[in-house]
Amino acid sequence: MGFREISLKMPTDFSEEALEKAISRSLKIRGFTYRIEKKSLDARKKENIHWVVKAAVSSPELKGGEEPLLPALVIPFRERDKRIAVIGAGPAGFFAAYALQKAGFKVSLIERGKDVAARKRDIDSFEKSGHFISESNYAFGEGGAGTFSDGKLTSRTKKISSEKNFILQTYIEAGAPGEIAYMTHPHLGSDNLLRITANLRKMFESAGGRILFECRADDMTLSGKKVTAVETTAGPIDADYLLFATGHSSYETYRFLIRKGIGYRNKNFAIGSRVEHPQALINEAQWGCTSLKGVKAAEYRLTDSPREGIPVYSFCMCPGGKIVPAAPYGDVNIVNGMSLYERNSPFANAAIVAGINLEKHLGRETDPLESLEWLEQLEKSFFQGDYRAPASTIADFLAGKGGSAIGATSYPLGLRETNLAAMLPGTVSEAMKRGLTDFSRKLKGFEKGIIMGLESKTSAALQVLRDRDGLAEGFENLYICGEGSGYAGGIISSAADGLRAALSIIGKE
Repeated sequence: MGFREISLKMPTDFSEEALEKAISRSLKIRGFTYRIEKKSLDARKKENIHWVVKAAVSSPELKGGEEPLLPALVIPFRERDKRIAVIGAGPAGFFAAYALQKAGFKVSLIERGKDVAARKRDIDSFEKSGHFISESNYAFGEGGAGTFSDGKLTSRTKKISSEKNFILQTYIEAGAPGEIAYMTHPHLGSDNLLRITANLRKMFESAGGRILFECRADDMTLSGKKVTAVETTAGPIDADYLLFATGHSSYETYRFLIRKGIGYRNKNFAIGSRVEHPQALINEAQWGCTSLKGVKAAEYRLTDSPREGIPVYSFCMCPGGKIVPAAPYGDVNIVNGMSLYERNSPFANAAIVAGINLEKHLGRETDPLESLEWLEQLEKSFFQGDYRAPASTIADFLAGKGGSAIGATSYPLGLRETNLAAMLPGTVSEAMKRGLTDFSRKLKGFEKGIIMGLESKTSAALQVLRDRDGLAEGFENLYICGEGSGYAGGIISSAADGLRAALSIIGKE
């Protein structure tokens, strides 16, 4: 049996039969099996947009070659008597808990929010009524904030090949489409994530794991630099190891961890707003046509990095999606983006954010608690009695004014027409004006969109002091991982961060 890897240019609407014929022609063979290793869209020339498909082909008609083995994550199982408590059921917390349970530990996964089905009902109610539901919203609940997003599975984190393969294969086992294993920019979609997240829970429970919903961790018991129990709203839970994977929205968790002596430092982060356009406008700008057979919706990634001044970039672009009210607490107002698997909404949205170093912005040193307070107060300033999103046209934002008619939007709770640029810190809004002007040159019609709300959750503002495996500095059995640690961002890198913490514990025991 011989083996070859080949790269083929295929039409955007190619079929499985067409791909098989292309492989046969390219290698001059008839009998073969194949696996798609990579699929990416080449849209550099609008008159010749096509898929580039990399296929791994095995055939007795080929000579030589050996199929490479994918990096595999080995989780050795044996019965262990150690008790593990994992706080937070987002990607980092779930994958840490799942790996530890598969390794034979006794694992309790503790989530302050509700299970994903109940969470979805609460979010639907919130979007219809504007009545905020604490502990069950776009920030808190099973699956974490990423459950109600585009479900992007891309990551720039290096040296996580085995962890990434494990994560993707686990998602596929839980019902994710098989294409996530080879798409250049794979995504799950929030509709798929509802089902996938529930299936992941069943897999964890089938392995013997325990999950506690509507259970918030408020404190922990220490013996020197060792944790002996976590204090929760359901009572104390003893633990030989404790992992926090609570995301970057749980400010009270940051505060009690700092109070308990866990070290944090400030880090650069980004804030801004979310822009929205008709998806057809983005398709036309990127493809030269309003639709393209075989491709769901056009995306964009935009960056403005001047030699002087702070960088501005698009983040979490959601083609065919909607903008959502993503407040973690009742007295703040922030926005985020999401989309379903088919990406078939008539709107496209993305965060446009400016990088910020808070100490440079304020012109003085700040400690982590001060930084957290500054960010929280900014988020509160966007809440003016309800969850309407402050908004303007991009043209008005650039002019530093408000008042122009905004038009249709996907945002479910209404817009408040205002001078949005004046609500952001001055250095941020000026940088965003420069960036939006640049993006309007790069993407035809970009200036015709609208801009709304505060986007403040692109990454954590703080970073815990820890070792490379996630062990908190100075502690023997306390791990902090995922987005809330300040070392990860997004589903894949957060899940991989949780897996590394789990593997560290497995290696010790």
